[in-house]
Amino acid sequence: MKINRNIYIRLLILIFCLLVLFEVADIVFPELFHSIKIISYLTITIYIGATFILFFLVKDFDQKANEFRKNQQKMKNIFDTLDVAIWSHDLKNNTLLITPGIEKLYGYKLENFYEDSNLWKEVIYPEDLYVLEERGKKLAGGETATSQYRIIRPDGEVRWIQDRGIPTFDSKGELVDFNSVLFDITDRKESEGLYQSLVEMSPDIIAVVYNGKIEYINEAGCKLIGAQSLEQVIGQSAKNFVPTQITDLIKSKVFSSEKLENERHRFEFQVRRTDGESIDVEMAARSILYDGRFAVQVVGRDITQRKKSEQTIKFMAFYDTLTGLPNRNQFRTHLNEVLHQQENSMHAVLFIDLDRFKIINDTKGHSVGDIILQKVAGRLEKAVQSEGLVSRQGGDEFIIVLEDIDLEKASHVSKRILNEFAFPFEVNKDEFYVTPSIGISIYPTDGNDEETLIKNADTAMYQAKERGKNNYQFYSNNLDGISTWKMKLENWLRRALEQKQMTLHYQPQIDLPTGEIVGVEALIRWNHPEYGYIAPSEFIPLAEETGLIVPLGKWILREACERRKAWKDAGFEDFPIAVNVSVRQFQDEHFISFIADLLEEIGLEANYLELEITESLMQNLENSTIILNQLKSLGVLLSVDDFGTGYSSLSYLKHLPIDKIKIDKSFVDDIIYHSNQGMMVKTIIDMGVNLKFTVIAEGIETEEQVKFLTRNACQIGQGYYYSKPLSSEKLEEFLSKGNILAQ
Repeated sequence: MKINRNIYIRLLILIFCLLVLFEVADIVFPELFHSIKIISYLTITIYIGATFILFFLVKDFDQKANEFRKNQQKMKNIFDTLDVAIWSHDLKNNTLLITPGIEKLYGYKLENFYEDSNLWKEVIYPEDLYVLEERGKKLAGGETATSQYRIIRPDGEVRWIQDRGIPTFDSKGELVDFNSVLFDITDRKESEGLYQSLVEMSPDIIAVVYNGKIEYINEAGCKLIGAQSLEQVIGQSAKNFVPTQITDLIKSKVFSSEKLENERHRFEFQVRRTDGESIDVEMAARSILYDGRFAVQVVGRDITQRKKSEQTIKFMAFYDTLTGLPNRNQFRTHLNEVLHQQENSMHAVLFIDLDRFKIINDTKGHSVGDIILQKVAGRLEKAVQSEGLVSRQGGDEFIIVLEDIDLEKASHVSKRILNEFAFPFEVNKDEFYVTPSIGISIYPTDGNDEETLIKNADTAMYQAKERGKNNYQFYSNNLDGISTWKMKLENWLRRALEQKQMTLHYQPQIDLPTGEIVGVEALIRWNHPEYGYIAPSEFIPLAEETGLIVPLGKWILREACERRKAWKDAGFEDFPIAVNVSVRQFQDEHFISFIADLLEEIGLEANYLELEITESLMQNLENSTIILNQLKSLGVLLSVDDFGTGYSSLSYLKHLPIDKIKIDKSFVDDIIYHSNQGMMVKTIIDMGVNLKFTVIAEGIETEEQVKFLTRNACQIGQGYYYSKPLSSEKLEEFLSKGNILAQ
């Protein structure tokens, strides 16, 4: 309401004219108008006062009306922004009020709802109509009813609506007024649905714990702990499944006052299943709001198999899989501990090499040789009893440490060993005689550290061989630190490098599913002009000990790279050439520059060269990592040879730039001859695949091994089943036939 200001001005002019008229009349008729004048002035004064009061009241009303209109517009803007509609029905007066926001929610025009007041029901999704019955019961009881249902808009789009209905009853209990507030909650419901799908379909356990009790757990979590239904878990104490110290630790970490926002904490522990068994799990935990309360959300997975694999790898790193004895790594660790903890006592190291074993192994095969080695291990443990630790170093070599002994006791144990070998070994109804040559070094007389003691015991062992074998010899300074045979071998080895007596042979590496050659390994061969063939196992350890491995290794690398370049120029471009690299070569500060210069000089791309390293490099992980990364930056391929027999750990390997791992022949032999039926091999393959390494199996000799390896996803293999190491000319013949090996 707004009154025109001109009305007030006209009223004031009229009053002014009346006042003037009264004054004139009073002058002309003083006696007649005197009384009338007083009354008139009084009336006019009252009228003027009332006029001014009315003016200010109307003015104030106008201001409030403007404010009300502004507030109405603000409310309208808010409702439009919030996707909200209000439905208000005065049942007494049958007055219906619907806000325009309903058009945005339902997609229908406002007048459609006034024309058909049941339209809001008619568009409800058919599967959600049951909500109306529940809603009606609540409203009839005088309760506020909050319902969620889907509607179908005119364009076919389905939207979620939250409808909060508020009934009002009079004193007689009759419904006189009904109001409803409607929200579009589609985005929220879709987000909740997506989250729920991810949680329920996740293969990982997802659970919420509040006040020590499990409030929620997904299906994967139920299966993980062996529950048949959610009812078996929901509401249960988390301590029924998780050790108390773990639940307390998780709670203290998650709700710590020093934690960062959204910080996640990771834990590894064992969970008790409902069947009583325990499994290893890895879990992440964080605090969340759940039903308005701070709770702990955990996400985890079963890592039992991974833990078993790590334990298997750990066993392989410290125990010989063929005999079950500690391997050289475990032995060296044990010997170091003995020397440090009992430095004032006398100890003995016995180095044992089997006589004539190589002949049996070569003539009867590795299967017979492996059985004999297992029986040898048993006899050695029987002879030593509890007086020392027996270990297998590899091949037919064993080392024993005897703690807190004297020379007489060391001699006594050595005699017991010789007596144990006086009887033949029976394998497949055949008898085989194998005898030991034993070298003995004494701490601290013959050395103060494990390396010196082992080296001197090895030297004494060669002395035992020279004295007819099947005996034991104590180390003596008169041996000048090396046996006659080793000295002769060293001299021959130096001349062999000068006189070019060495050659390389090449063993194909085969893609197991297709039979194609996908790589070759360069293997050194030495044919002495007088002595004849000398096995690498004889001269390579000596070359490493004397440092001759460095020039020998350089010759092998150059010869292999030149041969690979020649094959590439001839059109054979599909495979790399693998060369073994020793620890001593890695210790050469010029090794990286040598490789880079060699490749550039020959003109061979780096990806055609593969360097095979041994697991012993892991002893100096920091330095090895630097060198390996430098080699990788050159572009050469890197593989770990004889995997599982050395120092490797999954936690180390996954951080190194390794391309391939080679399963040691001893594990491949287990596929047929060992009671575990290839479990070690399968474990290595699985881990290699998970870490995205190419897996190569060495020493394949039978079709059964090929089938096992192929069935367990091993990609590449090499061994006598496919081909013995070949001269370059013989290998070229295979390559010329189409890069396929006939099995």
